[in-house]
Amino acid sequence: MSQNNLKENIINVLENSKIGTLSTIKNNKPYSRYMTFFNDNLTLFTPTSIQTDKAEEIKANPNVHVLIGYEGEGFGDSYVEIEGTASINDSADLKEKLWNENMEPWFDGPNDSNFIVLEIKPDKITLMNTKENSPRTLDL
Repeated sequence: MSQNNLKENIINVLENSKIGTLSTIKNNKPYSRYMTFFNDNLTLFTPTSIQTDKAEEIKANPNVHVLIGYEGEGFGDSYVEIEGTASINDSADLKEKLWNENMEPWFDGPNDSNFIVLEIKPDKITLMNTKENSPRTLDL
């Protein structure tokens, strides 16, 4: 599989799978939680509150790991592993773009001061569980 095809396959997984796990580090131990992810090419975005443990953990150590794509259908489900660097993005434009009514139980709207977006820039992306030459790591 060429690097271009690999990138296309990775983006396909990101476009078709919105739920994944985000792992952060606290006291040299990993902490994982399910999150909803949006992507722009290979950059991931996930909405959250500034008042969460994960926001504090990312401030202290921005290294994160994401698993996304496995749908539970069986051994053949492709998924991606992403090692990346997370930052807190408080852009009004981005928050407006990602806002949807599913967030209403937690936030008063896209302008809620507690509403932030975690932006994850990948350092390494590996496509897993494909039938050919799995795993495959994208050159970034």
